[in-house]
Amino acid sequence: MKRICMRDIVFFILLLAVPISAWIFVFKPRSRQIEVARTQIAAKQARLDKLEEVTGRIPDLGAEIERGESALVDWGHKLPDVEAVDEILEQITEIALANQLVVKSIRGQKPIPASMYMELPLRTTINGHFDGFYEFLLDLEALPRITRIKELRIERISGTDLPTGDAYPPGSMKAEFTLSIYYDSESTDREQS
Repeated sequence: MKRICMRDIVFFILLLAVPISAWIFVFKPRSRQIEVARTQIAAKQARLDKLEEVTGRIPDLGAEIERGESALVDWGHKLPDVEAVDEILEQITEIALANQLVVKSIRGQKPIPASMYMELPLRTTINGHFDGFYEFLLDLEALPRITRIKELRIERISGTDLPTGDAYPPGSMKAEFTLSIYYDSESTDREQS
């Protein structure tokens, strides 16, 4: 029988160390990377399947894109440029007068910037008959521009504050509200440059 010497033991340990170190330093990290890649592939495949399902529901994607672009153009036409804001103020005053309302005040506040538009809040006070105010709101809504009324406060009024010196008729009210007009912020940027 042959004697096992120290050199044989070291050689045997080295032979065992090579596959073990290969497992620890090469195969195990690669296995983790492969699992991560498989998870990412599965997630991307799920997204592709969902996208295919969504595009399958839209029969003509080009027509839908054109329709969306057309809606954006229409929306852009509802946003006046800075110069048209005065015109809108005139329209609002004309609507109020057509409905027998007295515009007591319209005070512009600081414009509020947004991503693609500006909001100009106008603190407005109007006196008159409630039915006229209701018609005013309907006519305001029918304007081809985007407007919004917020902070509306209505109170009943009486007395002789009419421009003619006559007393207010029954059903008269005072409305205080903020009327926001939206306009194209790019026209402001072009003017400043």
